[in-house]
Amino acid sequence: LAFAKLVGPGHVLIIPAETLSQELVESAREVARDLGLSEKWLNNMAHEEANFGLPIGLEERLQSHSYGEVLTIYFIGRLDQIHFKLHAAVDQGMGRHVNDLLALNPTSAEMEQAARWVLTQDAGEQFPDVLKQALRKIGYGTVADRI
Repeated sequence: LAFAKLVGPGHVLIIPAETLSQELVESAREVARDLGLSEKWLNNMAHEEANFGLPIGLEERLQSHSYGEVLTIYFIGRLDQIHFKLHAAVDQGMGRHVNDLLALNPTSAEMEQAARWVLTQDAGEQFPDVLKQALRKIGYGTVADRI
């Protein structure tokens, strides 16, 4: 979760949300209760990715939706979802993030682009091998061989 500020025609500045307001947290809990979601369905985990660098072109791919005159929400596009879901799958384990990732049906080129970005998100010595193992496990062995 981040905040976006329109700074010019078609140009958005992304500001990572290091903390969420208490009002937003309480509203998210109500939504979780009403819809049967995990209490952590809305979080600011992605703010760390913003500190290390977002996928190239993310700002241009944002999709906006206005709710009245004072609230506009920017949603990331499919390609950026692939980037973030691949990172989450490798970083947090091969659980629901893999299912979400595979539901996006990434092409080999999209997965390679995402994998190259994911490599920039973790400086650990073992991380490239962990990423390649994950790619092979989910059917993208050729991508693993290219990165």
